[in-house]
Amino acid sequence: MNRILPAALAIALPGMALASPDTPVSEETQTAIRTLLEAEGYEVRQIQTEDGMFEAYALKNGQRYELYIDADMQIVRTKRDD
Repeated sequence: MNRILPAALAIALPGMALASPDTPVSEETQTAIRTLLEAEGYEVRQIQTEDGMFEAYALKNGQRYELYIDADMQIVRTKRDD
């Protein structure tokens, strides 16, 4: 067995496990997030993943927001962009 491979995997896998903005969000999940946020008065512009959560970029009352939603579809953090 090649002993270099386990070492290479130990180095590479932690970085691969992190969610990136390029990780696709399923249509079903996007619909659920849009429904949740639109009920709160947000106009959703984009949805992606970050740090193991869903991140939505949205507008409300002329202000830009970043909203973080967990796997249970709970808004866990709201950040207003200036």
